[in-house]
Parts: sequence; C-alpha cells; structure tokens
Amino acid sequence: MLYSMTHVVENLNVSAKTLRFYEEQGILPNISRDEKGRRVYNQQQIDWISFIRCLKETGMPLSKIKDYKEFYELGNSTYLQREEMLIQHKLEVQKKIEESQRHLEEINYKLAMYELQKEEVMKDPNYNFKCHGHGLEIKTVN
Repeated sequence: MLYSMTHVVENLNVSAKTLRFYEEQGILPNISRDEKGRRVYNQQQIDWISFIRCLKETGMPLSKIKDYKEFYELGNSTYLQREEMLIQHKLEVQKKIEESQRHLEEINYKLAMYELQKEEVMKDPNYNFKCHGHGLEIKTVN
C-alpha cells in the first residue's frame, strides 16, 4: 500500500518541508511518485520516518541519523556498528531524562515553597520571600 504525503504529514506529525528535506539530504531515499508526480510512501518508508522522528526528537543529529541509515543499507556486516550507535544514543537519552527528572524535582520544590507561602502573601501584599536552591529565605518588606 502507498501513502500520500498528506497522509504522512497528518499521521506522523511531520511537515511536508521536513519530508522533502530528508529526501534531499539522502536520509529518506527512493521516494516514489504517483502518476501525477506526487510523492508516495510505502510502509517501510513510513516506519523509517517514524524512527527518524524518534531519533531526532531524542537529540540525535541528522548527520548521525544519516550515518545509521548508510550503515543499515550496507546490511548485516554493519550490525554491530548500528547496535553500538543505538546503545550510545540510549545512554545519552537516559542521561537527559535523569537531568530532566532533577529539574522537575527542583520545580516541584519551588512550587511547594510557593504553596507554603501563599496564604501569607495573600494576606500581606508586603510579604515577600526568596527561595534559592533548597533553602528558603523569607523577607518582609517594610
């Protein structure tokens, strides 16, 4: 089954401009055209576009995605290189997730401090607080 560019754009949340760019850069090769010259995509290409988006949205640069694609096209002789690329990318993604989790904890801490002070701030417009790190400094403005 072949899918139109409109179908791909609507279902994979990717722009037509991005699809054309991937094709021009050789990241999305061998795109067929219908009888009117419009791009059409087979299921394997749809799956590849989805994987490109996965890699891109998790921070892999297009140059590495292109390297991965080129290794893939060389077949099983590059299996270990592709596996290593994905392992390294996974480690980078996990590191970013852990960092984001720490940032989320900091934000939650700040929100908890706001919640603790909300009643005082609402009662006294001159009441002010500063919340740095995990310490709390409260100042009353005179």
